[in-house]
Amino acid sequence: MKEIVIDGIRIPALGYGTWELRGEECLRGVRSALDIGYRHIDTAQAYGNEAEVGRAIAESGVPREDIFLTTKIWPDRLEPAELRRAAEESLRRLRTDYVDLLLIHWPNPDVPLAATLGEMDRLRGEGHALSLGVSNFTIALLDEAAETGVRIVNNQVEYHPFLSQRRLLDRLRREDMFLTAYAPLARGEVPRNAVLARIGERYGKSASQVGLRWLVQQDRVAAIPKAGNEKHARANFEIFDFELTPEEMAEIHALRSNMRLVSPDRDWDIDEA
Repeated sequence: MKEIVIDGIRIPALGYGTWELRGEECLRGVRSALDIGYRHIDTAQAYGNEAEVGRAIAESGVPREDIFLTTKIWPDRLEPAELRRAAEESLRRLRTDYVDLLLIHWPNPDVPLAATLGEMDRLRGEGHALSLGVSNFTIALLDEAAETGVRIVNNQVEYHPFLSQRRLLDRLRREDMFLTAYAPLARGEVPRNAVLARIGERYGKSASQVGLRWLVQQDRVAAIPKAGNEKHARANFEIFDFELTPEEMAEIHALRSNMRLVSPDRDWDIDEA
């Protein structure tokens, strides 16, 4: 497993995403992922599955310290006192004293970012979060976050072969941060792409495996594909026994456009295609 190392923290580059997984399906999925070898699990309060994620981890037999666990605070709970309550609730549901990465799920322009990050920093100081980050932040919002002086290490955003994030990635790398790619398979578009399938044939891999390999082979990029069954979770995990050539990486980069699937009407950073 490739790892990203920032501030002495080791982040597995491939994680198991749990968006839309509920109840027993989530419980089985996380258990299976941990059995396969995943050690990076991503959840959020808004997913409604923290309790199942926490139970699966507790019952897995995998030491808690071997798992990189991320959760996210919803934007209506970013006022400092409410954020603290929300974080404490998450920890109880997750059956843990800390998360490895605590994120703001979406920005909230009605709550001062300095106040939110300040409270998150206090939670980190108390040991309830080992690192802090954000999700769905633009470069302008990252600049605002930097002005608070609170150290953040991650921005979780939509990223796949059909959405360029070059400008954002350049910004994150300059600040010694990493990007976590959600929707890394572009909600079914990656598996159907002929270029990715053709490259995969050279290695005995699927288009999805090539797309995920392209992501994690980039510097400071992690990916958190969701898999509803063990077969898909295992296939997603089997991307570390081959390496794309520079020419193949460039060919996949050339697929980029601005095909945004999540909240396309927001004021996102736009790269030239």
